[in-house]
Amino acid sequence: MKKYTMLFLLSVVSFVNAQSLQSPSKEITLDFKLTSSGLPSYSVTYKTKPIVLESLLGLKLKETTDLATNFKVESTANATFNESWKPVLGEQASIVNHYNEMTVALVQDKTGRKLNIIFRVFNEGVAFRYDFPRQKDLNYFIISDEVTQFNLTGNHKTFWIPGDFDSQEYAYNETKLSEVDNDKLDLNNAIALKSIAGRYIIQSPLMMKSDSGIYLNIFEAAVVNYPVMHLNVVPNEYKLSARLVPNAIGDKAYLQTPCVSPWRTIMVSDDARDIVSSKMILNLNEPSKIDDTSWIKPMKYVGVWWEMHVGKSTWDFAGSQNAQNAADGSLKPSGKHGATTANTKRYIDFAAKNGFDGVLVEGWNVGWEDWFGNWKENVFDFTTPYPDYNLKEVNDYAKSKGVKMIMHHETSGSVANYERHLDRALNLMKEYGYPAAKSGYVGRIIPRGEFHDGQTMVNHFNFVARRFADYKMMINSHESSRPTGYGRTYPNYIAAEAARGNEFNAWSTGNPPMHETILPFTRLLGGPMDYTPGIFEIKMSYYDKSKTEQVHTTLAKQLALYITMYSPLQMAADLPENYEKYSDAFQFIKDVAVDWQDSKYLEAEPGDYLTIARKDKKSENWFLGAITDENARKSKVSLDFLSPGKKYKATIYQDSKTADWKTNPISYEIKTQIVTYKDFIQLNLAKGGGTAISFQPIN
Repeated sequence: MKKYTMLFLLSVVSFVNAQSLQSPSKEITLDFKLTSSGLPSYSVTYKTKPIVLESLLGLKLKETTDLATNFKVESTANATFNESWKPVLGEQASIVNHYNEMTVALVQDKTGRKLNIIFRVFNEGVAFRYDFPRQKDLNYFIISDEVTQFNLTGNHKTFWIPGDFDSQEYAYNETKLSEVDNDKLDLNNAIALKSIAGRYIIQSPLMMKSDSGIYLNIFEAAVVNYPVMHLNVVPNEYKLSARLVPNAIGDKAYLQTPCVSPWRTIMVSDDARDIVSSKMILNLNEPSKIDDTSWIKPMKYVGVWWEMHVGKSTWDFAGSQNAQNAADGSLKPSGKHGATTANTKRYIDFAAKNGFDGVLVEGWNVGWEDWFGNWKENVFDFTTPYPDYNLKEVNDYAKSKGVKMIMHHETSGSVANYERHLDRALNLMKEYGYPAAKSGYVGRIIPRGEFHDGQTMVNHFNFVARRFADYKMMINSHESSRPTGYGRTYPNYIAAEAARGNEFNAWSTGNPPMHETILPFTRLLGGPMDYTPGIFEIKMSYYDKSKTEQVHTTLAKQLALYITMYSPLQMAADLPENYEKYSDAFQFIKDVAVDWQDSKYLEAEPGDYLTIARKDKKSENWFLGAITDENARKSKVSLDFLSPGKKYKATIYQDSKTADWKTNPISYEIKTQIVTYKDFIQLNLAKGGGTAISFQPIN
């Protein structure tokens, strides 16, 4: 790692109440000033165009004087920072972290209390956080809200989901900012827990585009010991403000100095590729706290999972009705349990045959008969298998085949119960050689009144990552708060769901075709997503003729998602028999890498399309994924990312001429051609379609 830091200004300037800071490229300027009432404020310009108008900063405190007014500037310190660091797993082998920084030290006239505001300006955006220095009369305090504002310049196109303190599992809305209104949404098909915060409250990250073609994204980074930030929208005024998720009694955060808030981030560019490719969120997090990361490995996996979603089998052993009718409390098999020893061995055989690293098994442990919606605290113990699942036999068999087992911990929202059992669960994983676990938090949180996005749960999710690291194990969380780059600090936090995933297509109105073109501009900015792509049997009527649900993509788009939806933990989510039926298309999933040396963002427009090319970290192979929304699309892209002097065999998996996500989704064709870096390639994407290409050097 090379690191260069230079302090270029440090001065006491209590009489100066306005300061400016530019990005290294000098295209973005942040202006800070105090109002006549001593309120801190900032504004942002991009290429001299106003982006964020004067917006207030500060915090409201419970039972004490707010840190929002009557300030004067005590001093400012400026610095520049430029480094290159290597992520353990990632979209590229090396990440540049280059920014200019300004720390404004404020002191209140009447109370003498101090507050520092730290600004960083990168080439792709602005970040700021509150820093609370140690001081005698502000040691322990409670935040009741933030004053933080984001006052915009117009009625931007906005990609948003409603503010729900418990869930991000919504399809995105594409409207003007003035049309944000949760009361007009049809939430019947959302799995939301009905904790909608208010009519005009939405979630971050918030992706926008102005009428003049400027792309904006408001998000946060390094959320540690703090609640998640939602956004209040002032109707028709284009003004946003921070809305912190409360705890059970309405408080937002309990803090003790010295401490800091998360970073509030504003990305800006006139090229959408700059947003989707940004590593600003990662760069704002602390470096890895794990010294030896050799055990953190990327994985491709299959699992006993999708068959439950499509109704072929169940998570529970007895069935809820059978369990209720058992007079002696014993469980009798329903005959549909998916996590049996025999069925798991079938998946292990499939994984071994096709070169997959791991097998996930959901429904292996007792408790699934009575887990969802009952708000019970001690449903799972995370160590006791069902009678038809032999832990030792399964793991011995997997070991003999060179396959790793992935543990599943569904907490049913009972967090205290999970923490009580966590070390026993981890010791069981250690005994059988599990390298990773998938955790779940479906349901309302216990302790009652806490939210998934509150400070208590943020601390829990981060604690679990740290505890897994103690055991040298990886964690993939589902139904958690959305990542904000903490995976840089604990890279064993290998992936998360924290958005509306692929499973919604099996039993709801599903994810509209534009959904996957938005997630890389929003959810994925904070870290990898376990989206579970690779569904080949698109229509659920294949399993039950009465069903009308389906995946809202073509089969070719499901392949392309392995490139556009980054994760070092990728699932081939469909059933083994479906992959055997379409073995020629399945070859791409077998071939595609999940850890990358380099990534090139070729085309991007949120809500419309995305094309990315990535180079395998361990070879000279490149892979390309292109996806579109509900509209068919043609595009011609340059292959100049390929190495000069080499010829490549390009294997192209594309929609057929008659393919359509709704009427003909499994219609695809595969062709090969020899290409070099001087060539262009024609992409023909059907409605809701995609193209996936593998490039293998032949000389």
